[in-house]
Formats: sequence, C-alpha cells, structure tokens
Amino acid sequence: MNRELKAMGRMIRPIGLGAMPLSISGRPAESQAFDVLEAFVEGGGDFIDTANVYCLNDSEIGHNERLIHRGLTRIGKRDAVLVATKGGMRRPRGAWKVDANPKWLRTSCEKSLKDLGSDAIAMYQLHAPDLTMKFGDSLGELIRLKEEGKILHIGLSNVELKQLVFALRHTTIASVQNRCNPSSKQDFDNGLIRMCQSKDIAYIAYSPMGGHHGHLRMRAHPLFQRLSEKYGASPYCVVLAWLLRKGEHIIPIPGASRISSVRDATRALGIKLEPGDIAQIDRLPDN
Repeated sequence: MNRELKAMGRMIRPIGLGAMPLSISGRPAESQAFDVLEAFVEGGGDFIDTANVYCLNDSEIGHNERLIHRGLTRIGKRDAVLVATKGGMRRPRGAWKVDANPKWLRTSCEKSLKDLGSDAIAMYQLHAPDLTMKFGDSLGELIRLKEEGKILHIGLSNVELKQLVFALRHTTIASVQNRCNPSSKQDFDNGLIRMCQSKDIAYIAYSPMGGHHGHLRMRAHPLFQRLSEKYGASPYCVVLAWLLRKGEHIIPIPGASRISSVRDATRALGIKLEPGDIAQIDRLPDN
C-alpha cells in the first residue's frame, strides 16, 4: 500500500516516521535510535520527518538530522528514504521559539544540508509562521532557496487555510504538516484538508494520537477499547487506520522511540475500518 506525493512525483508508504522522540528530552540511547530507524526502513518505511530543532537546546541544533543521516548510512538506505526537514524555529535554553526570519531560514537550511549530508533537501518545510513578520517574507526565502537548488520542494507546517492559499499564489507547495488526530480535527472542518486534496498536496498528520496524554486518553476511551477488540488491534492502530481512510493524500507520521511502536504502526495498514466506525470517531468532540 503506497501513496504518491504527487507534487514530488514519487510513491511513498502511507505511514511515515516522526523522528522527534529520538532527539528530545527522554530520548533513547543512540544505539536504540539506530535500531528504531532500521526497524522502520526494513519494515518498508520510506518517509521520515525531522527538523533542525529536534534536540535539547540551541547548543545541539541539527541533532536529529545528523542522527538520521548516520542511521540511514549505517544500514545503507540513505537514498531509499525521503527525509523531510523543517526550519524556522530556535531552542533557547530548551524552549520552543518561532523564528522564520529569512536570514535564519537560510542559515538553518544551509546547516541542514550539511547535517543531512545532502546536496539538496528533498522537502524543506517552514516549521511555523512567524507572527512578528510577514508570512510572504518567510515564504520568499524558501522560494529563493529552491531557485538556488538547495531545496527541491517546499512544505508548510502549522499553517491555516489562508496561509496555504497565499502560498499557492506564489509557488508550488508539496505538503502541509499540521496536528491532526481524533481530538484535533479542525482541518477537516476548516477546508484545509479538502484544499490539499484538490491541489494534490500531501497532508502530513503529526501527533496522530495527541501526544502522550492523548495516547492514554484514547487507550481508556470506551469507543477505542471496543474498536480495538473488534479489529484485534491496539487503539494506536485504530487511530492510524482512521486517518488513512480519511483521504488518500493523508500521511500520518507517528513518533516512535521503540521498535515495538514502529511495528505496531505497520499493522494499521491492514485494518479497513467500517464506515460506521469511522463516523463514530468523526463525531468525537475536539479538545
């Protein structure tokens, strides 16, 4: 089961890997991180999402990118995997701060090229709009970086429909990456997911379980307990299967720091939820 990122002209498996847990607080040992990457790729995975700020603080910007580069090189699969990264944030003293200033975006992109060991980044995403400046200024720098051949395709993350519409007036957008799960379904209601589908833009759903606390809530929720028993799968698999059935252009990227999580996510590919069960998940209230 593959899906095509049409704006990029290639096929990828419909469940990617969110690599952030491998580099932030509570991260596993490097050997375990390499095992997770290997399990993902050997299981058929070929799309990994990262960012230069997936690290502990500003002193180790690029930690996750370097980790992925070493891990994929170690197993001889560097060219077989599409690695998407992001720029436009900083990690001062471990905090998360948006900085989509064109100068910082350029500095970040050029460092990411080195950390990923690439001549050109396959997909470079604006991590988040910077409310202290014009969105067009940040977008313009990404366009220039693409024109220079440093990135091949532009993606947007944490954006609203109006920002996507603006961006499409100026350039081709390959992907939109937003938070999306049964408790955060706003992009189904506000037209963003429909717009992505109509424009052949991949919609990358991050935090598909709603983070650690969301994972615990769903495991305890009567609906997911019932569906888990019905389909013989974990609530985690049920949620991923729900996302897969909500649109052919939707690519969930569950995070993982354990091999068991990677293997569990793979099982979602074989689950075909019945329409009535999809509708029940659709009706769950957002947080």
